[in-house]
Amino acid sequence: MSEVLPVAVVGCGRMGKLHSRVYSQMPGVRLVGVFDTVAASAQAVATQYGCRVLASLDEVKREVKAVTIATPTEHHLAMAKPLLEAGISCMIEKPLARNSNECRQLVDAAGRGGATLQVGHVERFNPAVRGIAVMGLTPRFIETVRVSPLTFRSIDVGVVLDVMIHDIDIVLSLAKSKVKHVEATGVSVIGGTEDVCNARITFENGCVANMTASRLALKTERRLRLATSDCWIAVDYAKKQGVIVRRGENVQMIRDTVAKVRTGEIADPTKLSFMDMVKLEPLVVDNQDQLMAEQTDFVAAIQGGRRPTVNGEDGMNAVELAERIIQAMGATGI
Repeated sequence: MSEVLPVAVVGCGRMGKLHSRVYSQMPGVRLVGVFDTVAASAQAVATQYGCRVLASLDEVKREVKAVTIATPTEHHLAMAKPLLEAGISCMIEKPLARNSNECRQLVDAAGRGGATLQVGHVERFNPAVRGIAVMGLTPRFIETVRVSPLTFRSIDVGVVLDVMIHDIDIVLSLAKSKVKHVEATGVSVIGGTEDVCNARITFENGCVANMTASRLALKTERRLRLATSDCWIAVDYAKKQGVIVRRGENVQMIRDTVAKVRTGEIADPTKLSFMDMVKLEPLVVDNQDQLMAEQTDFVAAIQGGRRPTVNGEDGMNAVELAERIIQAMGATGI
């Protein structure tokens, strides 16, 4: 039986509070304390979840074996690097760091310290995404849409690193290939950074991904669609569900109907319903909370000595592709 793992949370904003709540509920884990440069924020979270306020990173290093870093991205390197080098495993909220150079420093620090490094791409633990992952698919085309009204959070970075980064990570995990070509266009409305972006990614294995992100939409929409040679899948991230259309169970009836229209055997195609011919199959999903699944994976990776589902290299690859998208977008004159 594994020993109880002492953990802490660094950063007591919105995500830090959520991580603290989940840790306080997890078996095999003891939430020792929280740390934040704003003492009042740390005290509020500590009081709510029955843990201590840790006074410094040095105290964090002395007291725990694992940490969630939930500070603004600009502070990830300064907060996480000394912990990783000291052998303290870290789960760092997405994106891993501000740029790929800082990401590499964190990955290297984890290697030197022998620490587990996980990146908080929580959407990878969405039940619908997990349902796709276990199918072992080889996508030929992937489309993602992630748009919403402005939340006024993370406005220090553009929509690519703030919003699209979720889908960049998922697309990379599904395509399982090196990026060959990147095209992108973006629009800055508020000023300073892009608020809307569309990117088209071509992979070496022939897969193509089209990604759209906006934080100025009038409603929230988060979806993924992918096509393989055998099936088509549509996922609603918010509803945590999806549907599958399998080629083998649908294509012959549709081909037969098309042939009858062409020969005139069916004289009035307006009476036909394509949707009546399509057999929809629900995607098999579970109901586990995403954040609980993410933190359970982190703890299991530490205790089992294995790589986490979203490791440091994954986080770095996502930031590297985000940089290429931003660079390509700049070429369009944003």
